[in-house]
Order: sequence, then C-alpha cells, then structure tokens
Amino acid sequence: MTVPALVWGGTLALIAGLLLFDFFFHVRSAHTPSLTEAAVWSAAYITVAVAFGFAVWGFGGSDMGLEYFAGYITEKALSVDNLFVFLIIMTTFRVPSAAQQKVLLAGIVFSLVLRTGFIFVGATLINRFAWVFYLFGAALLLTAGNMLRPEGEDSHAGDNIVLRLARRFLRTSDTYDGDKLFTTVDGRRHMTPMVLAMVAIGGTDVLFALDSIPAIFGLTQNVFIVFTATAFSLLGLRQLFFLLEGLLDRLIYLGFGLAAVLALIGVKLVLHALHENNVPFINHGEPVPVTEISTGLSLALIVLILVVTIVASLLSPAGRAQTAVGNARRHATRYLDLGYEADQSLRERTYHKMLGEEKTIAGLPAKYRRHIREGETELVTLLDRAHIVHADRVTRTEAGLPLRM
Repeated sequence: MTVPALVWGGTLALIAGLLLFDFFFHVRSAHTPSLTEAAVWSAAYITVAVAFGFAVWGFGGSDMGLEYFAGYITEKALSVDNLFVFLIIMTTFRVPSAAQQKVLLAGIVFSLVLRTGFIFVGATLINRFAWVFYLFGAALLLTAGNMLRPEGEDSHAGDNIVLRLARRFLRTSDTYDGDKLFTTVDGRRHMTPMVLAMVAIGGTDVLFALDSIPAIFGLTQNVFIVFTATAFSLLGLRQLFFLLEGLLDRLIYLGFGLAAVLALIGVKLVLHALHENNVPFINHGEPVPVTEISTGLSLALIVLILVVTIVASLLSPAGRAQTAVGNARRHATRYLDLGYEADQSLRERTYHKMLGEEKTIAGLPAKYRRHIREGETELVTLLDRAHIVHADRVTRTEAGLPLRM
C-alpha cells in the first residue's frame, strides 16, 4: 500500500514535535527524573505509539496494523536490551545523574537519523535483490547464536572505533561542568566528557541498527511501517531508562528471549527468501514451495516469548541477586563521585539506597551471599570505601569542619 505524502509529512511532524517537546520540557533543565515522572511519561509515549498503531490499522487495514504492532514490540524489546549498554556507558563515564537525560536524548536522535538511513538503504536492496533476504536471515540467526554466549560487561563497554577516534582527536576536559557540552580550562575551550558519552552511545547504536533493521524487515517490507515502528520504539526510551534502571540487571533471561525472537524472524526471512527465490544455485533459480510464517503468528510468538522470559527473570532468585549487586555498585559509585554531585541531600539519598541494596544482599540465600563475597571483591571494596567516606563526612559535619571533595 502506497502511503500518501501528506501522511508521511504529518507523521514526521508528530515525531519531530515529540522530540522537541522532550527537549524543551524535560531535558533542557537538568534534573534527575523521579520514578513517578519516568513512569508517567513512559506510559504516555507507549500510549501514543499504540494509538498510532490503531490509526494504521483503521486506515491501512488489519495486515498493516499487525505488521506495525509486530515491528513495534520487537523493536521495543531490542531497545530495552540496548539500555543495558547505555547503563554501562553512563557508569563508565560517570555521567552525573542530572545530565544523563541530555546524553540519552542525543543518543536517541542520532539513532533515529542513523536507522532512517539504514531503512531506506535496506528497502532499496530488497526491491532490487531478492537474495538480500537470505543475508538478513543469516545475519539474524548468527546474532541470535551470539546472544546465547556468556559475556561480561566489557563486551558492551561501548569502546568502539568511533569512540577511540573521538578520544584521539577531540580535546576534552577531565571533569564535568554540570550538563554543559563545553567548558573552559586554563583559558582554553574544551569539550566535557559528556560529549564522549554521547559519542559512545552513538557509536554502539551502529551495531544495534545492524540487528534491529533486518529484524523488522523480516516482519514487513512496508517502509512506512518499518520507519514508524522503529521511531516510536525509540521515543520514550529516555524515560524508560530511568524507569527500568534499577530492574535491568534482573532481566537475566531477556537475552535468551531476544535470541529466540531474532531466530524466529531469521527463519521467517529465510522461508520468505525461498518462497521468492531467484538465486540460480538454489532450486535452479525457481521459487521453493515452503510454508511461510504469517505476521499474526509471528506477533503471537514474539509476545509469548517475551512474556515468558520476563516473568521467569522477575521470579528468579539469581535475577534478584544480580539486581542487588548491580544497584549497590551503581549507588556506591555515584556516592563516591562527590566532585560530580554537589547536592548534599542527593548524596544522602544515594547512600541510603546503597544501604537498602546491602540489606537485600544480606537477605539472599546463603549460596548467593557466598558467591558475592567470593566473586565480587571489587564490589565489597567499593562498598567499604563508601562507608568510610560517609563516616568521615558525618564526623566532619558534626564537628563543623569543611567536607572533603
């Protein structure tokens, strides 16, 4: 179905308006969103995306509607997986909590521009070369296999070639200056480390796009559906980050679920490629009579896989332990970064959050406590340092002495 230019224009205006609204009403004034704020605006953006999907269903028919929702849910699930990497980047670069919104929004805008380019390139290739479906299917199956391999945080550190080049050629300061991108050091203008954090997120998104774009083309070849499902999955990602930040470590089986989803779409792509086959060395260049996976069945299986893996993660004691460890590490790191957070009340709240996670760890089954004690020596050292610094701060405050920075 050909989408009129007027509809394209209205959709682009809606997306641009939402991004501008996000910047002027949330990001421009640096602050750390509360859980309530993050939840309300995450729900609002999801509501807009769902309403848009029903509009597509109403004006474009049930097939387009199913394709949109299948693409949106898949892209949204993959974007949640991306949040793990964003969280690691924020921790690695010690981005101040109040400045993280600006970094995330910049990453989302960069991602949307990049993926739009990939979408039109992918659509052009598909229209000209039917065998591209074989490549997309093989890429997704390979990605699904790689996601099943055990990996540590270092594999997602965001230290890509783009970031290495940026570090080499960009003149950056060693410390942040609020949420500013530029600061003055010894009379010379420097970029702040926040620029490097934005570059890291943008660079890693190149890898994300190589997975997500073939995945959605496996569900629909309608460029309008591909673009809008991708765009609306990215909108609201900033709010979702702050909403799920404390729960991301708990989704320990999400990677398996996403691997299953990508494998499913990979198989769907290969079956479609066989059905449309014109490759000479496969069935003498003739289409292969195979049964294809319908969009409705794909959508049902994708939802089922994601629900099962998320519920299993939330009920898992191992996920609870991993969440407590991850949150304790982040809270302790933030508390010790005294030079980056000047708000004393925020420091105290962060310290008490750390105490809460320590209490959670203490209440875990013995085998998990033993594993943390023996395998998380860096975390134990980090927590001890935070307690020492806090005790020193309390002593100096009670004695009326200046605090050490």
